[in-house]
Amino acid sequence: MTQDAGQNGAVEAEATDWAALAKAFRAREVQDLGPLVRRVTARNAGVMTGPGTNSYLVGRREVAVIDPGPADAAHVQRIVDAAPGPIHQILLTHRHPDHAPGAAILAERTGAPIRVFPSGPHGLRHPVGIPLADGEVIATAEFRLRAIHTPGHAADHVCFLLENEGLLFAGDQVMEGATVVIAPPDGHMGQYLAALERLQGLDLAAIAPAHGRVLCEPRRLLAAVVTHRRQREAKVLAALHRAGQGTPETLVAEVYADTPAFLHLAARLSLQAHLIHLVESGQARFESGAWHALTAP
Repeated sequence: MTQDAGQNGAVEAEATDWAALAKAFRAREVQDLGPLVRRVTARNAGVMTGPGTNSYLVGRREVAVIDPGPADAAHVQRIVDAAPGPIHQILLTHRHPDHAPGAAILAERTGAPIRVFPSGPHGLRHPVGIPLADGEVIATAEFRLRAIHTPGHAADHVCFLLENEGLLFAGDQVMEGATVVIAPPDGHMGQYLAALERLQGLDLAAIAPAHGRVLCEPRRLLAAVVTHRRQREAKVLAALHRAGQGTPETLVAEVYADTPAFLHLAARLSLQAHLIHLVESGQARFESGAWHALTAP
């Protein structure tokens, strides 16, 4: 891969082979994803985190770190050791505990400011930082990162678009091999679907999620996630019609029959988000502690 400095000093590179990088994923190693990006995966693998939380280092001379991960001093040290230059910015996609607590440790070690979108009324408030704005561009001589507010998984959720490469750092907007949990009240299904549709309008080359490998064919992937969510919501509405009324607890076994039972506790959260969205779209009502379908089956 060759690279040159453009007129504004930004790195211009030959097209990155995202498919090859996706196949080369190794969770316990530091990996370069093109000339501007390095990935360090936290060792917090699990049911909800896949192989672990990906921390991304963007830039060579001035480094921005996206999602320093959990409160794991060893992982933060791996980030510091992997940085090819001084760390100037710490960027958070959202404040969930597998993404954000490491920011305070990294800020203490480097002096870099934390940037994060303002939290919603029901969201986590720490760590605090300098507020990000929707559409704000973090620019250096090497790169341009644009913040895109994508609420739904969390009210403060932000994706970052590396404009040089068309690479979207997606946080928990999408992940490899699974759908993300939408947990009310901070999570909101209608906002999540709208954010996915907004991302479909971008010119993306690939998606770098917070969990798992680089995702290729971003338009197809985003469309598939929207379709899956709408199909799941149709299942919720059909189950409501059959039962007459329901709650996440009474509906989950039917609506998520294709999901292992040990995941049903988390599935109830997304099911509740679908039920709330059905009320907001005029297809159901909530009364006396249960949801009731309004539209004809």
